[in-house]
Amino acid sequence: MAEPHVAEWKYGEVKNLTNLLTKNKIVGMVNIGGIPGPQLQQMRSNLHGTAEIRSAKNNLILRSLEEAEKNVKGIEQLKEHVKGQTAIISTDMNPFKLYSKLKSTRTMAPAKGGEIVSHDVEVKAGDTSFKPGPIVGELQKVGIPAAIEGGKVVIKSDKVLVPKGEKIPTELAKMLTRLEIFPIEIGMTLNGVFEGGTIYGPDVLDIDIDEFLGKMRLASSNAFNLAIETAWYNELTIQPLITKAHHNALSVAINQGIINKETIKNLISKANAQMLALKNKTS
Repeated sequence: MAEPHVAEWKYGEVKNLTNLLTKNKIVGMVNIGGIPGPQLQQMRSNLHGTAEIRSAKNNLILRSLEEAEKNVKGIEQLKEHVKGQTAIISTDMNPFKLYSKLKSTRTMAPAKGGEIVSHDVEVKAGDTSFKPGPIVGELQKVGIPAAIEGGKVVIKSDKVLVPKGEKIPTELAKMLTRLEIFPIEIGMTLNGVFEGGTIYGPDVLDIDIDEFLGKMRLASSNAFNLAIETAWYNELTIQPLITKAHHNALSVAINQGIINKETIKNLISKANAQMLALKNKTS
């Protein structure tokens, strides 16, 4: 039985993908499904110089991961993160910074209908730009609490139109676009990242960097203060500990009336203060 013919370009593509998987320390699988061409091109442009992205058919990406495993142990674990329309991203950026960078490229877009929303889609009470007319009935038909007040078309109250995880009806999608409400978040989704034998998923990578750094600074400050209080010396605490010891020794010497070149001025000042206090009591 003859072996099935495999197009030559597929071998070349697997080779290119394998090179991309092995050229940098950080490699990730990115879902780029649903992103319109112009927006995807802009996102690629925003990452230029910091990360390289290459999309391909999933079966070729899976094959390239098998090839890359021969040189980079553990990278084949990324197979589990090849989901949807996948692209490989290769960079030297650390996984947390990479996740944050990709997250910042996400934008909101109009709905066409049928999309599953990642958050509650709602309208807020207030004026609209519509003139009074049949539009009121059209708004009400799709569940938007509209009315005419003061010669204006208004939305009378806040209302969740599509709960998180549900599909947007087509007619509602059209009306949301007319209201300039864009409920669909588009952008690259980082499914998983490989670094040094470890796979990081979105559940680990999705952190507030500023909050995390704030907690790290607080932990560092608390550790430093504890080290000072317990007199635990190292290259960071030795100077403050010497300063603290000097201050404590000086305080003891002054309280005990020990005279030396460092305490004499303080002792004279102390004696003078005591003399004035005694004078005030006896006058």
